[in-house]
Amino acid sequence: MNFPRLLDETFRSHEREGRKLQFRGRTFSLLVAFVLTYFIVPYPEAYFYQGTMLLFILTGFIPTWLDRRGWLREWHPYMFVTLDFVALTFMIVVPNPLAPPDLPPQMMLHFDTSLYLFLLLSSLAFADSPRLVIWGGIVGAVGWTLGVAWLASLPDSIVIWPGNGAIGLNDVQTRLRIIGTPTTVDLGVMLQTVVIFLIVSLVLAAGVSRSRRLVWRYAVIERQRLNLARYFPPATVDQLAREDEPLQHIREVRAAILFADLVGFTRWSERHTPAQTIAMLREVHGLLEEAVFRHGGTLDKFIGDGVMATFGTPEPTSKDALNAFRCVKAILDDFAQLNARRIGRGEEPIQIAVGAHYGSVVVGNIGTDRRLELGVIGDTVNVASRLEELTRLLGRAAVVSGDLVSDMRREDAEAAESLLAGFDDLGGNQLDGRRQDVVVWASAQTLLTAESRSRWARSA
Repeated sequence: MNFPRLLDETFRSHEREGRKLQFRGRTFSLLVAFVLTYFIVPYPEAYFYQGTMLLFILTGFIPTWLDRRGWLREWHPYMFVTLDFVALTFMIVVPNPLAPPDLPPQMMLHFDTSLYLFLLLSSLAFADSPRLVIWGGIVGAVGWTLGVAWLASLPDSIVIWPGNGAIGLNDVQTRLRIIGTPTTVDLGVMLQTVVIFLIVSLVLAAGVSRSRRLVWRYAVIERQRLNLARYFPPATVDQLAREDEPLQHIREVRAAILFADLVGFTRWSERHTPAQTIAMLREVHGLLEEAVFRHGGTLDKFIGDGVMATFGTPEPTSKDALNAFRCVKAILDDFAQLNARRIGRGEEPIQIAVGAHYGSVVVGNIGTDRRLELGVIGDTVNVASRLEELTRLLGRAAVVSGDLVSDMRREDAEAAESLLAGFDDLGGNQLDGRRQDVVVWASAQTLLTAESRSRWARSA
């Protein structure tokens, strides 16, 4: 799993969803403003504003259309946001062509029309881009400043500068008269609007940035869950996801170890193409993985054409030996069904050899800072591996240790005796590299000899 690519795709998906929400938010805001003009603007003046808003709504479909076709570039949203704020400011400050000709354009500043800028800015919060929100705040502030400055530059404008001292507004009557004059332009109010507008844009951008960090954390958690899911069954993944560094400390536990390996794989691969070999291995690995997880095991690793699995790691349970033995039998049954399907397709049957042992193991993260992996080591692991190799000498499909059988009986004697049907007690057997014999139980199911496999291959 390529995590950087997964993270990039997560953010791209989040941004696409954000653009859809921004379009909906922008459209909703404009529709609300459209309805408001019905109540607050007299006709026929309202037609100008409503027509302009309908045009805004229609132009909002352009970036959506580009996005659906994959033509949207990184700079396009900034361009469309700039056009939105410029057009909205133009609509507010430029005289309405349907208004009475003697109506001063400065009167628009007396009706809190700057609130529509905030409405447009709020829709950018859905865009999932802090930079776009800040850009909208800057463009809106600059556009509004230029628009008000143009109104202040008109010959009949009465300009109130910040501080008020220049025109003697300390006198109450003078203040009321000037404020009530239609051509008055209060630059102090304009400054206040711009500053608050910029602050709001920064607050919204901070909120969007926090949202992106949450997406990042979610992606990291998903990566961790994906990595855990490669080894553990779903229930164990949920448990480990709730714990803080559950595998950080090395510890000793009692667990069952299982090895499964294809018999005669080297010769099989010589007679088949690499594509056929890979296809067969994927099918085999899928069966082994499913059997391990189905019985509560942990998938330690794939080893070429085989697998190592543990039962009782990272946390032991009261049924680890039973679960391991059930998994052994399930693997034998699953491969019998697989071979029936392969023979039905005219393909050569394949054989699996399984060995399992129960005892103490050491579990924890091993490796370096650059590469860590779950490690399960100890003599129990070595014995399980030797038992899987012993299947060839005994000609049996599965061999388990007497220790595993003893723990099965301890966990549930009745269930153990039922499961042992079809397995024979072969007593002590010498394992390579060990001084003492190991008591083994072997399945009644036998392995095909090399001669039998060759004969089958020639006949096929």
